[in-house]
Amino acid sequence: MNIIPVIDLLEHNVVHAKRGERQHYRPIESGLCNSSEPLAISRALLELYPFDTLYIADLNAIQGKAAHVDEIALIRQHYPQLQIWLDAGFKHTCDLLPWSGLEVTPVIGSESLPDIGAYQELISDGVTHVLSLDFRGDRYQGPEALLNTPRLWPQKVIGMTLANVGSNEGPDHARLQQLTGMAQHGNLYAAGGVRDINDLQRLQEQGIAGALVASALHSGQISSHDIARISQ
Repeated sequence: MNIIPVIDLLEHNVVHAKRGERQHYRPIESGLCNSSEPLAISRALLELYPFDTLYIADLNAIQGKAAHVDEIALIRQHYPQLQIWLDAGFKHTCDLLPWSGLEVTPVIGSESLPDIGAYQELISDGVTHVLSLDFRGDRYQGPEALLNTPRLWPQKVIGMTLANVGSNEGPDHARLQQLTGMAQHGNLYAAGGVRDINDLQRLQEQGIAGALVASALHSGQISSHDIARISQ
């Protein structure tokens, strides 16, 4: 199983994301370092474990504000070999342009898409991407046509349950099982609620390819030993 650490950027800080209630997000207080600065948090995560991928949610860009291009460029400069999955609220192909020189993999979040045509436009040039299917409670956030057309899904798909993010309540196993049954190919990644090694092991038993994790890394509930064990 591939464990992917997450950093959520808001107003130049890494914040503690909780239940998708972005108006309440505050700078993160991490057990890994005494900073909420993006490069410092990235460094601390990579010192914890040599992850090969980092997921970045640019919450400013997702909400239509100025994106954190400089902060992410600095992370790229310090870690040129790191794969960066970036969710920056992509709606149209022009939204990809500010990131074209940073070698990031765009994460297309369903909550940001006005319709399925916007998704088809974004991928029309064969852009390598990750699709995030976003859920808030029991409600899917995005074009229903995209959720109901798995043949359009890329190789890597995230099942994102926003209400579980930072909740310490565990993943949405039922939702993930449903998406696993729908996927016609590729790998499904779990996002939201992962607490500990037991959650990771259950996800692995479900056939989940990977998990996005944040809070449990900063709190120490998931250790470097746990990551090495589950990644074997």
